[in-house]
Amino acid sequence: MPHQPLRNVALIAHVDHGKTTLVDGLLRAAGVFADHEKPVERIMDSDDQERERGITILAKAASIVWQGIKINLVDTPGHADFGGEVERALALVDGVLLLVDAAEGPMPQTRYVLSKALALSLPVVVVVNKVDRPDARPVEVVDEIYELFFDLDAQEDQIEFPIVSAGARNMISVPGIGMPDDDATLAPILDAIIETIPEPGGDSSAPVQAIVTSLDASDYLGRLAIGRVIRGTLVAGSPITLVQGDGIPPVTRKLGQLMGFADLGRIDVTERVAGDLFVVAGFPEVQIGDTFTDPETIEALPRLEVDEPVLTMTFGVNTSPLAGTEGTYVTSRQIKERLDKEVLGNVSIRIGETASPEVIEVAGRGELQLAVLIESMRREGYELQVSRPEVIVKMIDGKEHEPLETVTVDVPDEYVGAVTQAVAPRKGRIAQLNPGEHGRTIIAFTAPSRGLLGLRSQLMTMTRGTALVHMHHEGWVPWVGELPHRHGGAMVADRRGTSTGFALDNLQKRGEMFIDAGIEVYEGMVIGEASRPENMVVNVTKGKQLTNIRTHSTDDAIKLKPPRDMGLEPAIEWIAADELVEVTPQSIRIRKKLLTEPERKRAKTK
Repeated sequence: MPHQPLRNVALIAHVDHGKTTLVDGLLRAAGVFADHEKPVERIMDSDDQERERGITILAKAASIVWQGIKINLVDTPGHADFGGEVERALALVDGVLLLVDAAEGPMPQTRYVLSKALALSLPVVVVVNKVDRPDARPVEVVDEIYELFFDLDAQEDQIEFPIVSAGARNMISVPGIGMPDDDATLAPILDAIIETIPEPGGDSSAPVQAIVTSLDASDYLGRLAIGRVIRGTLVAGSPITLVQGDGIPPVTRKLGQLMGFADLGRIDVTERVAGDLFVVAGFPEVQIGDTFTDPETIEALPRLEVDEPVLTMTFGVNTSPLAGTEGTYVTSRQIKERLDKEVLGNVSIRIGETASPEVIEVAGRGELQLAVLIESMRREGYELQVSRPEVIVKMIDGKEHEPLETVTVDVPDEYVGAVTQAVAPRKGRIAQLNPGEHGRTIIAFTAPSRGLLGLRSQLMTMTRGTALVHMHHEGWVPWVGELPHRHGGAMVADRRGTSTGFALDNLQKRGEMFIDAGIEVYEGMVIGEASRPENMVVNVTKGKQLTNIRTHSTDDAIKLKPPRDMGLEPAIEWIAADELVEVTPQSIRIRKKLLTEPERKRAKTK
């Protein structure tokens, strides 16, 4: 029986260059939605945080049919923090669709994802997106794309890529460099995929070999293995062997549930042939990188390699006086089970034990990735406390080395001086300073990861939210010594109670508040940042003394400044080594690890 022709393609790009919007357009162009259906925008970004942050966090797949050929589309994240997802997605495909913004041109993450694709010798179709922007400069951007390919030592055949100009939001495109007509469609992109991306290789009649690149979970089917058939044919109901690493004996059982991708969903299928993507249920022990193989000829495929984590933090049971009042899942067992579940589907997260059974060490690729995990947990009803992120140190030639990051900041010209001043004390070295044509400058620099904690929110504040900040791991550098953290000490509450406007009015003269009046506080809770570097222990529950004396000056209305918004990410970046962030479904609080002043003094003298 002849099999349907097939193409597997991943969409790769820098953050916000339009990957997910283009997938929406391709799904509509291929008739996935009926005429009467109103499709949801950015339908592939199904996670709440993906929609709120406007970024893709998890790689996802959809399947369409164009001119009788099935095309599996894999949408990938653009942030370096989710690079583990990008690498696994590329293991599923035979080519990539590289999107580049027609105004911004290639950006740091464009370089990162393209380097991964070229290293795997994947052919590329280039889509210059947003050519309908008023500030679009497609001709210069295409020149910059060629320069990027040369910089990454692309092979000659890889440099001969087709170019399509598109306005994904309006579902228009045209081959080459130009402006599509108003009545154009996205057909040129689909045609370029079919012409450029090869059919998957692999002999469908050979003994089966299939690689697991991702995991999912179903309430009814348990753990699901997602991956690609490298050779042979997976047949539902036939025996199959799962080969795992680290000396674990192979497991053979009947392949009970086999699914494939169709449109935006999954359907039950009887077989998956070489080159196609699969979803398998019934193997609860499966891990990413495992191989499904023929029981008669057991051969494992090379395991997937991904970049190592660079930051570590601790996740522990909430031990504050307000613990257990707002969350549903509050025990160490529940937190551990949730983290174990995360590790199953996320290869770039690692967990480890600490000296305390109630505290778990979690390592990841960056601040954003760890913050997304914590935010997901609090939305699911978990209550926990987390420490300040610390960099992972590596011994190279007997010397301590720490992670080095490359950072690119795109800012309006008037903020260039402020950005360079912010970077200097963080041991940042400016590598490039490129003034653009539209009143914006791109500043590229390298700095140790440790020095970048909190930089993103600092730059957002000083540039009034106009900065675009992008970071990715560059390598390792010898330990650079002490780095500045924050300017002021912590204002720490000395008792439990409710904050009053009277107390806050007096304290705001000595620092910046994190809380408003009427907030429940406890001893050891941090309620603000002092203007001096020393910590201050304060009574934030103090009320005004009632007397019979009335004067104009004492009866002035209290005017409180709005408190600084200490959301999850700003709080994680701000805390010192002796502080924690208490995270519940309803609140983010900052606290000292040791809640009472005598405990803190004893620890300091030790």
